[in-house]
Amino acid sequence: MTTQLPEGYAPSADEEYMSPNQLEYFRIKLLDWRNELLQESENTISHLKEENWQEPDINDRATLETDAALELRTRDRYRKLVNKIDAAMSRIADGTYGYCEETGEEIGLSRLEARPIATLTIEAQEKHERLEKQHRDD
Repeated sequence: MTTQLPEGYAPSADEEYMSPNQLEYFRIKLLDWRNELLQESENTISHLKEENWQEPDINDRATLETDAALELRTRDRYRKLVNKIDAAMSRIADGTYGYCEETGEEIGLSRLEARPIATLTIEAQEKHERLEKQHRDD
């Protein structure tokens, strides 16, 4: 069941947090982002198939291979992002989207607007990063 959003709708702190309109807004935002990433991946595959891999000049071939490796690494990051988007879509479906995995608090509209796949409040994320840094430094 999807909600029809009013034209030009943007989530507002004046409405109930994670109201049907807000959930639909973020669902559409996530789907659009996912589709964009998948399209980019398809373009990469197409580009790599069409590429002439038989460059006679060794420097040109090295540049071509370096560019292809960079492009593939970028697409791998996109693949991981698509997985995170899918997880966010699941959270929308099960009613946990917009709430911190650790504290259960509201993540906040501005954070979700900037990073719709966020699973932690800013405070929880900062704590997580500090602990991660401490473990790396040990």
